[in-house]
Amino acid sequence: MSRKCQLTGKKANNAYAISHSHRRTKKLQEANLQWKRVWWQEGNRWVKLRLSTKAIKTLEKKGLQAMAKEAGINLKHY
Repeated sequence: MSRKCQLTGKKANNAYAISHSHRRTKKLQEANLQWKRVWWQEGNRWVKLRLSTKAIKTLEKKGLQAMAKEAGINLKHY
């Protein structure tokens, strides 16, 4: 499985690590992903998703069904 948020699509970002002498080396800024069990009210069961921490905060505000609809995913397969 790729390191990508299943609801928001967040993934790694290419960046530079800059040393004190200002030498640049490439690095990867990974998204802060967590495995999270979320209660899906409409399906009456738990759903296990890999979410970014930002998505977890938004999920508490909007709800799982609304975010899944925006992302275009079918929760029956998770």
